[in-house]
Amino acid sequence: MTANASSAIRIVDQQTVWKRFIHLQTLVLEQTRADGRVEFLDREVHDHGAAATVLLVDPVRQSVVFVRQFRPGAFFGGHSDGFLLETPAGLLDDDGPEEAASREAMEETGYAVRDIRHLFDMYSSAGTLTERVCCFAAHVDASKRDGKGGGVEDEGEDIEVVEMPIDEAYGLIATGVIVDAKTIMLLQWLMLNRAEFAPA
Repeated sequence: MTANASSAIRIVDQQTVWKRFIHLQTLVLEQTRADGRVEFLDREVHDHGAAATVLLVDPVRQSVVFVRQFRPGAFFGGHSDGFLLETPAGLLDDDGPEEAASREAMEETGYAVRDIRHLFDMYSSAGTLTERVCCFAAHVDASKRDGKGGGVEDEGEDIEVVEMPIDEAYGLIATGVIVDAKTIMLLQWLMLNRAEFAPA
C-alpha cells in the first residue's frame, strides 16, 4: 500500500443490489498497488449502520450480565442452535453511541448502567461489513433491575438475561461457549483491567 492510502483506492462503480434492513452494494474499485501497478477489485459491501455494545459489570458480586438470544447468522453459519451468549448491543439509530449502549442495556437486560465509559471501536468483519461497533463498559447492580428487560417484543426479540461470575464467563471463551467477537474482546479487556472493578 502507498504511504497515502486514501489516494490508492478509487471507486469506479457502485450499485445497490438490495436495500431493506441491510444495504448490499456491489463495488468496482481501482487500487494502485505499492509497486505502482493498477488493478481492479470486484467487491460486495454490507451496510446496516453503526452499533454500540456495553459490558455490564457488578463489582460487588464480581459478575457480568449477558444476554442470550437467537442470531440467524450464527444459526446458518453452523453454530448449534443459533443462540449466542453476548453483551447487550444494538444499532445507534438516531442516538449517540453512549446513549445507544445505555438504551440497549435497559431494553435487553432491564439494568440501568452507571459509570459508563467508552473503551474502543472495532470492525468485526471489515472485509465486507461497514458496521463499526462502539464498545463500552459500565457498572450495574445485578441484585436489582430497574426495568423488565428481555428485548423489544415488537421487534421479535426474546432475550434471556444471564448473570455469571467474571472468571466463569472468561473461561467460556476457551470452551467455545462464547463465540461472539465483541463479547470476547470486552472480556479480554476486563481481564486486563480487572483491578478497576475490584469491590469497594
